[in-house]
Amino acid sequence: MSSAMRKTTTTPRARRLAAATIALGSCLALAVPAGGATAAPADPVPTVFFGDSYTANFGIAPVNNQDSERGWCFQATDNYPAVATRSLADKGITLDVQSDVSCGSALIHHFWEKQELPFGAGTLPAQQDALKQDTQLTVGSLGGNTLGFNRILKQCSDELRKPSLLPGDPVDGDEPAAKCGEFFETGDGKQWLDGQFERVGWELEELLDRIGYFAPDAKRVLVGYPRLVPEDTTKCLTAAPGQTQLPFADIPQDALPVLDQIQKRLNDTMKKAAADGGADFVDLYAGTGANTACDGADRGVGGLLEDSQLELLGTKIPWYAHPNDKGRDIQAKQVAAKIEEVLNR
Repeated sequence: MSSAMRKTTTTPRARRLAAATIALGSCLALAVPAGGATAAPADPVPTVFFGDSYTANFGIAPVNNQDSERGWCFQATDNYPAVATRSLADKGITLDVQSDVSCGSALIHHFWEKQELPFGAGTLPAQQDALKQDTQLTVGSLGGNTLGFNRILKQCSDELRKPSLLPGDPVDGDEPAAKCGEFFETGDGKQWLDGQFERVGWELEELLDRIGYFAPDAKRVLVGYPRLVPEDTTKCLTAAPGQTQLPFADIPQDALPVLDQIQKRLNDTMKKAAADGGADFVDLYAGTGANTACDGADRGVGGLLEDSQLELLGTKIPWYAHPNDKGRDIQAKQVAAKIEEVLNR
């Protein structure tokens, strides 16, 4: 975003508001004992949730907006924004949710550009359109689809290369899935990956700038992604209880550490963007190492081809490595804790 788009405080009204704010802050500083905790906001906090399928919580039923084109977002009625909002209300922190525009398959640039829905179902307006001048909190996850994690998974799996609801093509379909680990660590695969990370970084910077422009008083919380692959990848050689498919299907075991390194790099890229942009970051990757797709009964992520709670034309849709109910609750708990911290400053 150009500097011309950023709001300034040079108008007389803005200068008066700034002066009043400073005066009020001085009074509060005198009234509150040093070291005292700040109380939670007494009034409802106007809030906008944004994001992709990990915010919408694809795979969890039931789904919002089933009678409109937004049904194709697969946004769970009880996604982590809804669960976090309820848990905060129990603590006396009320979020006035102005909108939750999270939608499956959203890329970062869909924050400022319209999103085409699958199967010609229509288009959705840019997610930034949900922001208002009085929005005080924005929360969400974007970045995984811009990186092309779906394409990375398809590069590593013959099963995922078959026709499915998982969008995208492998990065290089001529390269065998069995050699995907080597592909992403050398040559064209590494070059492609480096370019994707560069794009994620500057587009996240643009996203945070735009929130600051359209909702100048909003606190910004960027949420990372839960960890998919455990440190001990031998766990991934055993199917979860009640399942026949391995958590990562036919992806070679020697590629799993590479996938984890890619996700760790995405997490670091998001964390840096948040820090550089003056936003807060929820480091789900760091807090979900015991709840990966390979952690059996403790898994917070559904396996690639494990049946989710959703059906399409009478057929179960796979999780495609999205948070299940347990994972959703972990997301909600960590996001609610960060929101509470931010609002109590």
